[in-house]
Amino acid sequence: MCSHQPPCPTADSPQHRGAMIVSAHPEQGWSLLCNGTIVFDDTGELLPDGQVVSPYRNPAALVVAV
Repeated sequence: MCSHQPPCPTADSPQHRGAMIVSAHPEQGWSLLCNGTIVFDDTGELLPDGQVVSPYRNPAALVVAV
């Protein structure tokens, strides 16, 4: 899919989120990468094969001060 030089990481690569954005929709909270991955603002992903990657959370960010 990628025509960039050097080519972007493929969707099955561990570095797949490093691919270039080809279509950004910040008002809807998602972007399409040139490797076919859809990334969401909440860090979730939808891979080209239909696999869903759940959002990841930083445990330190979830600590609420009382």
